[in-house]
Amino acid sequence: MNRERLIIKNTKGHNLQAYLELPADQKPHYFAIFAHCFTCNSNLSAVKNISRSLTSHGFGVVRFDFTGLGRSEGEFAESYFSANVDDLISVNNYITEHYKAPSLLVGHSLGGAAVIVAASRLDNIKAVATVGAPSTVSHVTHLFSHGIDEVKQKGEVEVNIGGRPFKIDKDFVEDFDKISLPEITKNLRKPLLIMHAPFDQTVGINNAHDLYHNAHHPKSFVSLDNADHLLSNPKDSKYVGNVIGTWADRYFEPKDNTMLDTNGEQLVAHLNLKEDNFTTSIQTKKHNFIADEPASIGGNDFGPSPYDFLSAGLAACTVMTLKMYAERKKWDLREVYAYITYSKKHSDDLILDLDKPKRIDHLQKRLKFIGDLDGVQKAKLKEIASKCPVHRSLLSETVIETEVIY
Repeated sequence: MNRERLIIKNTKGHNLQAYLELPADQKPHYFAIFAHCFTCNSNLSAVKNISRSLTSHGFGVVRFDFTGLGRSEGEFAESYFSANVDDLISVNNYITEHYKAPSLLVGHSLGGAAVIVAASRLDNIKAVATVGAPSTVSHVTHLFSHGIDEVKQKGEVEVNIGGRPFKIDKDFVEDFDKISLPEITKNLRKPLLIMHAPFDQTVGINNAHDLYHNAHHPKSFVSLDNADHLLSNPKDSKYVGNVIGTWADRYFEPKDNTMLDTNGEQLVAHLNLKEDNFTTSIQTKKHNFIADEPASIGGNDFGPSPYDFLSAGLAACTVMTLKMYAERKKWDLREVYAYITYSKKHSDDLILDLDKPKRIDHLQKRLKFIGDLDGVQKAKLKEIASKCPVHRSLLSETVIETEVIY
């Protein structure tokens, strides 16, 4: 699991819940912070999809809940716009102290406005991307306009926003008029990517026009055709993450992944005991991947365990062998699944007649075929599954030679 849970204290002493999404190798080149939309939280599917898509471009992405939302402490009335910006800066400072200074801010809807303001105050931020962002901070007040007059009379009221009740007060309402987003956008002078759906029913496309008009170059606009405001179709949010990642490449110094030298062998595994716990980097001549141990035995669970890889080798070899056999026979095998479970079992439980009963390694292989196959064909495929090269290697007598390199 390439994710770390963080607890970040903001300037008011509230604990903000955050998650750090990491690239597959756990070693981000750069860090980004994602700001969610008004009344939303960091577990919105679109937020997770965008964050995880960005990790494939080498970013470590922090997604967090603003004050009073999701699992962060505080009341919603404290989550006015200025407080959202302060939360962003608190998260930025935490990541700078514990990891590396973030260089990219990404914001969705009102979170897009917040990242523009935060970026204007943070020298370490090199680029900003917004998705469905308003061009003025006060744009969102129409969502609770039915309660504004009552707030003036009572000081605090409960309003319904998007079908959910929230308490707001006078300070909450008035704060939206304190910041001039157009002026801040004009003075930002940092690369800005504006993404917006042409038929966004919540924040109209004219907002993207105004943001683009106010911003200085380098600025970019990407249309999110057929998307809705919340990017409810996963295809749209994944597209957004990948476009931001590709766009950001232009403004960040490229960093090549450090490749392990296989030293003339087929594969090398490397573990830094002081830094990586059990997390092991594995490199072939063309591919790299991660192995780890589960949290139950002290690992970080960042990748499959060694025995998972053993089972994976058997499963992959099985389905590939069946593909080749079925195609040679011209059988209607369209898909094949190989389910593998490794365990230790006693020979008596397996009804094995051994001179000395003992516990032995056991691999359970279960096959599922998709296609127009009769019983005879399925039985033959089962037989062939036991003849794949890895299956035979596991059953053969194996010699492992070990030497120490000086």
